[in-house]
Amino acid sequence: MEDILEVYKLPYDQKFPVVCMDESSKQLIGEVSSPIPAAPGYPNLMDDEYVRNGVVNIFMEVEPLAGRRCVKITERRTMQDWAEFIREMIDERYSDAEKIILVMDNLNTHSIASLYAAFRPSEARRLAEKLEIHYTPKHGSWLNVAEIELSVYKRQCINGRIDCAEKIKTMTADWNENRNSRQTKINWQFTTSDARVKLERLYPKL
Repeated sequence: MEDILEVYKLPYDQKFPVVCMDESSKQLIGEVSSPIPAAPGYPNLMDDEYVRNGVVNIFMEVEPLAGRRCVKITERRTMQDWAEFIREMIDERYSDAEKIILVMDNLNTHSIASLYAAFRPSEARRLAEKLEIHYTPKHGSWLNVAEIELSVYKRQCINGRIDCAEKIKTMTADWNENRNSRQTKINWQFTTSDARVKLERLYPKL
């Protein structure tokens, strides 16, 4: 925990950006009957019956101090999908960085091994050398800023029934562009000193 909190204290450095990533999923839901639009005195009416159209995976990347994020929708959440998302992060979105300080959880696909599963060893090693990885502790996903951003994204962008991947991709791209244009930053204030007081019960008793 303290490792992550110390990372969040680092000053902004374009060459060594602190980037948080997380992922989630969204059930695609189709309507059996067309909803009845809202009218004066009447709310929007939706049938309780629906059709399941599969699930999409959501990759969230956010740089708290720069106020920018990237959301990518994929059909799966395999090692190869994660590896490609990381490659895009390194080569496209942070190509000028010397090293990316990456905060994420311990999901089974979130590892250097995924890079080797997706790319040739020389390419996997090149990408791995651009990362300084810091994992959130078990049951400590609340320490990941990307999880906070995912919650905002779900409330503001995809809160409701969406029946296909193309719609969610379009909605996501619009939300991402709008939020980045406002450079919405995240001001993390919980420190190591705070943790030692408020979460004293989690520390060993000497």
